[in-house]
Amino acid sequence: MAKAISSTAVAPRIAVRAGVATPGSRTLPEEVPVALSFGGTTQAVMMATPDDLEDFGIGFALSEAIIRAPGDIVSMDIVEADQGFDIQMQLAEGLQTAFSARRRKMAGPVGCGLCGIESIEEALRSLPDRKAVELAFSGDDIREAVRSLSMHQKLRAETGAVHAAGFYQQGKGMVCVREDVGRHNALDKLIGAVARSGASASDGAIVITSRVSVDMVQKAVIAGTGLLIAVSAPTALAVRTAEASGLTLVGIARGADFEIFTRPDRITTSRIDQGVESDVA
Repeated sequence: MAKAISSTAVAPRIAVRAGVATPGSRTLPEEVPVALSFGGTTQAVMMATPDDLEDFGIGFALSEAIIRAPGDIVSMDIVEADQGFDIQMQLAEGLQTAFSARRRKMAGPVGCGLCGIESIEEALRSLPDRKAVELAFSGDDIREAVRSLSMHQKLRAETGAVHAAGFYQQGKGMVCVREDVGRHNALDKLIGAVARSGASASDGAIVITSRVSVDMVQKAVIAGTGLLIAVSAPTALAVRTAEASGLTLVGIARGADFEIFTRPDRITTSRIDQGVESDVA
């Protein structure tokens, strides 16, 4: 097991406020290369925050459909290498053979979740059907989920510079949060953490602080949730993909407001329509 690297560092800076320059320092998030390797073969190298790496490895393997459950990884070693880390995973024999057959190289900076995909078919992969997932969230649930995620973002409070993904369950609140400089990494870490805990993603909502590109929808669907909530807007392809997969997609969730893009039947809220208040699904 590699030695720990702090997820933050202090850098000197000059702050200019109202035209006055003041020297000082600021806490910043660390960003290091993290390789994800299976059976000695590197599948991806991501620039990531160097914590929760076990969750990251499992979540990446799940969201990339390399494994079906955490138990499909028979061993994991996190090795310090090249100013970063190599998450070295060994798969069950049959899965390792399948992985070797489909192997593709990826280079994943924080701004892109599909870098290195070698074909259109890989980028627009078929997804599980989540139409049967039973969830009933109220508008208050959505607002509380977003508020709670913000409250649990410890690294953002310290640095102001990271994304987060959280798993919210009615009656339990925000049960798990993971942060990272990369939005895809934060979601993969969350997926891994939820799977390791033995919880089912179908029993709650995934909440993210970023925009919703198609790969974020793909990861949420593969994780098993029926509801993805984001503080920013989705792309048009993300909406079409969510609709086809039966995922309820809520975006631009800020304060008391949000927008429902797909499967609104899972969301109950009240509205004022021509002066008449009614419940709608």
